[in-house]
Order: sequence, then structure tokens, then C-alpha cells
Amino acid sequence: MRCSWSVNVIVVLLLLNLSAVLRAEEISWHASGKNGALAAGGKEAVEVGLEIFKKGGNAIDVAAATILTLSVTDYRKYFCFGGEVPIIIYDAKRGVVEVLSGQGPAPKLAVREHFVSQGNTAGIGPESWTVPGVLDACLTALDRYGTMRFTDVSAPMLRILDRGEEDWHLRFAKTIRRLVRAEKGAHDRKRGLRLVADYFYRGPIAREIDLWSRENGGLIRFSDLARYATRIEEPITVNYRGYTVYKCGPWSQGPALLQTLQLLEGYNLKQMGHNQADYTHVIIESIKLAWADRDVYYGDPLFVDVPINKLLSPEYTKIRRELIDMQHASEIQQPGDPLAGKAILDGYKSLSGSGGPENDTTNCVVADRWGNVVAATPSGNAVSGGGEVGSTGIMMGNRMECFNIWKGHPNCVQPGKRPRTTLTPTLVLKDGKAVVAANVAGGDLQDQSSLQLLINHIDFGMTPKECVSQPRFFTEHYVGSFNQTPPELSSLYLNEDVDPEVISDLEARGHKVTLIDSPYSHDVILTVDPESGLIRAAGDPKAKRPYAGAF
Repeated sequence: MRCSWSVNVIVVLLLLNLSAVLRAEEISWHASGKNGALAAGGKEAVEVGLEIFKKGGNAIDVAAATILTLSVTDYRKYFCFGGEVPIIIYDAKRGVVEVLSGQGPAPKLAVREHFVSQGNTAGIGPESWTVPGVLDACLTALDRYGTMRFTDVSAPMLRILDRGEEDWHLRFAKTIRRLVRAEKGAHDRKRGLRLVADYFYRGPIAREIDLWSRENGGLIRFSDLARYATRIEEPITVNYRGYTVYKCGPWSQGPALLQTLQLLEGYNLKQMGHNQADYTHVIIESIKLAWADRDVYYGDPLFVDVPINKLLSPEYTKIRRELIDMQHASEIQQPGDPLAGKAILDGYKSLSGSGGPENDTTNCVVADRWGNVVAATPSGNAVSGGGEVGSTGIMMGNRMECFNIWKGHPNCVQPGKRPRTTLTPTLVLKDGKAVVAANVAGGDLQDQSSLQLLINHIDFGMTPKECVSQPRFFTEHYVGSFNQTPPELSSLYLNEDVDPEVISDLEARGHKVTLIDSPYSHDVILTVDPESGLIRAAGDPKAKRPYAGAF
């Protein structure tokens, strides 16, 4: 009996230890499960997402809670509550994909003449604020697709703030609790969410932001906040090898990825060999063409006519593809002329500015057992944006820096206009079901990395953890989005793990190769197997920031 009892105790202890190990490994750089999974910029944010899942929340509830938490855990360089968050959602119940813009516009005082007179390309500090889009995007998502209240999804964030690890945390906690109290004024969940929005955008907090902005050189006023609402839009799509890829509209750089996929569909990438010379060359040359069009044509379609259908047309793609020389790297920017049906735009002269930093984005992708999938790109550099608004604990971002002041350009600053943002979540459907969500933090390089994640999965059948573990490459052969950094023509940045023979081959074709030893972007990808229901998620292990969790 004693022996049997001892053995049973040992077995129980071993099982308890195993359970503890499994719980400890639940959040790592990759994870899989059938109930729900997510990948996001920080470990604590992923823990919050799993907590919401286990309380019965769906993917939208989880995404909202994760995004709010990231505004605390990732605030220094990557994301802040007063920033922006474009979101793409697959609503399994209706079988549709929708975009929540989450990108606030320029305030009414942000006229071109103001910036020209000050010599700024797009504003600095408080002048760089767009209307904060994060809160309303989260509230709109909860209202339209979620099941929880703001009180529910903000509770984990408040728990972190109450630890008081930063001097602004307790001040921000008071602001969030004011929003929670506003929600308690309604018994109906949806009405409560709108009361939160009203308190922030049309109530006391809006007045406080207005006052601080006036006193500190900002351009935002109460009226800018009062009339703000998250736009729900149709995504832009292309078909690539049997998959439908969804991106935000040309107020983002997202369609450049779609243009690149259209060009690449004319090549057998798998036959070229992953990360071999021909493969790398044709991808980089396709990116150069798509990004050249981005620099010339993209802007907020509410203010300018963006010829997006012609840019993505088979006819235009074909004549642009013919510009790719497999033996020589392009040394010039070559935008096309889709309106005239010409491969090259006559008389094009590149414009550029002084340039600026791009380290201001984090990650969030989520999928649940009901088939809902979310891809979001939270961003906003609180340091460049001027920091805290008074004593509210609210940090504001710097997205106005993505505007230019070039008269007549689609992305020239204008009141009420959204800057052409680098933020660009990705969603992919197969046979009408969401099967991939991807997101990358990395400024202008986001869609170059997203492109390689998609190719890794679609063309080479890689799992998420394999996708994010591969060496990646990029070019800066374009005008940078932040204060219009001049292009680095023919540039090619390669991971130092690349085969030396491949490097020599690419240099012989005219690529100006620079080797890098660390990730230039923070990548996450999530896949869903419609047959088994298994959800896999992963974040680049070399970046040491994105984490994944599942259960």
C-alpha cells in the first residue's frame, strides 16, 4: 500500500510539474490550439488575450483587449493610446471581410500653408497629431462584431496600470476609469460603448485634449474630436494562386503588396528556389515597381482620385512586368502611367524630404474557434508625438509626419485627410474562409516583410513558425513615408545567413548589397486549418518582441 501510495504521489507530482511546464510554454514565439490563438507585440499583451479568450470572448473581444494593453506595454516607441490602428476583420457569421480605418485624419488647422511657412515637411511634436483613432476603432469593433463591454476588455489593462510602474500609469488609470464610469450609464451593451466614445471624443476628455493642444502648439481642437468616427470600408483585394488577399485602401501602403503579388504571379517562385538569387532578384524588382507607383498615386481616396482598379488591372500588370530585367537591377524609380496604359510615367522627377524615424508600430493577429479572424496594426510614437496630454496619461502619436507638403500630390497635407500610412494589416481567404492573418512592425518595410510571409506560406507551404524563421530581405528604393526620406537606389539588404554565392550573384546584377545581422521588422503570422480547426500563430524569434499564445 505504501509503495502504491508513493508511486501515485510521484505520478501526481510529475503530472503537476508537466502541467506547469505546459502552462509556461503556452506563451512563446509560436503556439497552436483549436479554441483560439493570437500573436502580438508583447508577452503580457498575449497573456491578456488568452485571459479574454478563456472568459468566453471571441477574436474581436480579444483583439480589443490586446490592443488596449499594448498601448501601455509598448508605449515608448511602438504604440500609444492616442495613436492609430487599422484593422481588418473576417466576420464568420456573415462571411464578409471589412476594414475599420482606425486612422484619424489631420485636424482642420493642418493646412499646407501652415507647414510651408514653418519649413516643416509634416509637423513635429504636437503639430504631428492626427485625431486619435485607437479608442473608437476598438469600440466600433466591439459594437459591430464583439460580445463584451469596454469595462471587460479594459480591466486587464487597468490591472497593469494599477501597478504604477511608470509615472504616468496611475494618471492614465484614472482616465480609463472615467470611461468605465461613463459606460455604466447604460444597461444596453451597445449603448454603453457609444457613451464611452462620447465621453472621450465629445465630452470632458475631448475638452482637456483641446485645452492642452492650444497651450502647447498643437493643432487639434474639440471640433476635430467631436466629428470623428471610425470609417468601415470595403477592402482592396487580389487573387494570388487561388487565395484572396485583403488589404486596406490606398490611404495605406497596403495595395503595393497587392500590386507586387500581381507581378510575381507571372513567375514560378518555387522553381526558382527559396531565397536563391533569381527568387530574391525578381521579388525586389517587383517591389521597386509597386512602391514607385505607391509614391506617385496613393493618398486618401476621400480627397483624391486614386486609379486603384487600373493599378491592379491585368493589362497594367503585364506591361509593368515586362520592365523587369532578370539580369540587371533597376537603378532608377519607374512609376507607371495606368491612366494612359503606359509602363513608364513620362517626365517623372522624384521628390524627397529630410527623412525621419520609423520605429513606432506593434502587432496583433487573432483567430477564434468560430472562424472569426482579426489582423490589426497598432501604432503611434509617443516620444515623437510630444508625450502625455496634461495629466490624463494619454500619449499621442506622430502620424502627420507621413504627409508631404508638395502641392498637388495625392498625399499632400489637408484638413480632414488621412495621411498615407505605412500601417498595413493583411488577411487572406481560401474558398471563402479566413486562413491567414499577418502583421508586421517596420515602417515602409512592413509590406515587404508581409509579402515574404505570404509567399513562404502560399508558395512553399511553410507553417507560421517556419515563415517567421526564414531570412528576409528588403530594399529602400523608394521615398520614405516619414518626412519623405530620399530613396536608396538599387539598395538590397540581406540577412548575413544568406549563401555567399547568392550574394555574389546579386551584386553582379547591380544590387548594392548590405548585410544585416538582426531583424529589420517584427513579424507575426497566424494560419487557420478549416478542416481540423487548428490555429497556428508565430512571431519572429529573433526580434524578441512578438509572442504567440493559444489554447
